[in-house]
Amino acid sequence: MAAERVPMFASLGIRNYRLFWTGGLISNIGTWMARVAQDWLVLTILTANSASALGITTGLQFLPIALLAPYAGAVADRIPKRKLLMYTQAAQAAVGLTLAGLTLAGWVQLWHVYLLAFLLGVAAAFDGPARQAFAPEMVSERLIPNAVGLNTTSFNGARLIGPAVAGLTIAWWGVGPALLINGLSFIAVLIALMMMRDAELYPVPFAKRRGAVRDGLRYVRARPDIILLLFIVFMLGTFGMNFQITNALMSTAVFHAGAELYGLLGSILAIGSLSAGLLAARRSRLRLRLIIGALAGFSIAVTGLALAPGFWWYAFFLVPTGLTALTVMATANASVQLATEPVMRGRVMALYQAIFLGGTPIGAPLIGWVGDVWGPRWTLAIGAIACALTVVVAVGYIVRQSGWQVLPWIHTEEDVVPDLLDEPR
Repeated sequence: MAAERVPMFASLGIRNYRLFWTGGLISNIGTWMARVAQDWLVLTILTANSASALGITTGLQFLPIALLAPYAGAVADRIPKRKLLMYTQAAQAAVGLTLAGLTLAGWVQLWHVYLLAFLLGVAAAFDGPARQAFAPEMVSERLIPNAVGLNTTSFNGARLIGPAVAGLTIAWWGVGPALLINGLSFIAVLIALMMMRDAELYPVPFAKRRGAVRDGLRYVRARPDIILLLFIVFMLGTFGMNFQITNALMSTAVFHAGAELYGLLGSILAIGSLSAGLLAARRSRLRLRLIIGALAGFSIAVTGLALAPGFWWYAFFLVPTGLTALTVMATANASVQLATEPVMRGRVMALYQAIFLGGTPIGAPLIGWVGDVWGPRWTLAIGAIACALTVVVAVGYIVRQSGWQVLPWIHTEEDVVPDLLDEPR
């Protein structure tokens, strides 16, 4: 029997989720403004277009996610996620306002950016698994894919607005005001969290306090379907999703664009990402073949970016790049959440975040080095090649384990399917 199609904005009919989504949209706009402003600060004010410095900044920002993820996930499963999110959002606001203050005062140095990027990563390491595991506590299980899809529309709707606004803000008033707006934007999430009604949440049982991290790792080790998804998102996150570096390098070193056009690239990338998020919100069933097909499309689109002869051709290829990348991320994210027992969700999503974002401390400095030694276009070509090889490995693994009756429905409680290690039917 065909699965019931969920209305695209169904989760927004739930008050708690609507508050969370709205606050997240405002905060995400500030976050994207800060990413553009921080990159511009490092590339044009603190260094002379140093790809390595930008890569180190990005790597330091994501290093704590890799280091702290198992512990952060255990914390998210042991205490109320809403309370934890209040602490992490306040911490990120403090870091953002500190960088803004140093920049506005004219005191900022490169080591300040490195240190604050690392501290922001520490707060984000605890924020990410709590935020992702909190979404299913605001909606019924039937709406989890819809809520995850709408979360991506919030993130990428902000990505559509934030970089363009950042580019204009930097051009008109400078880097400092753009960073200040980010620091203040976290207030929106804090207000949303405080306005929620506890009685309308769907809380899950807390994990036991001892051995929680080991239990999470054992759980994932026994799930080859989840391991395959984690492998795919690791390769995409480590080698493919380095647009914070690649867009900045292509704009400044290849196309010699100003702050306005650089900011515009982030918004153009978000056009495809936002479209993918809206499509994900309507999806009631999740196919592994969709993830692998979208990753193949991403490799082709990024190859177009690497070969783009001019700025506007580059901008054109960013749309399918964003569409395919977000399709992989949203579908994999929802698939992992649905395939995981609720009591384990915080720990598994922490591992998911560590795999997806934690590879950045490896990929970002490497991509920065490639940009300095081989040139900016190779920073994109490396990502395209790595993701294409991932498609080959993933398909080969599934064919070997399951025969030619492959790429089945992702496992959910509504759609029970053969495990990837089952014998062919």
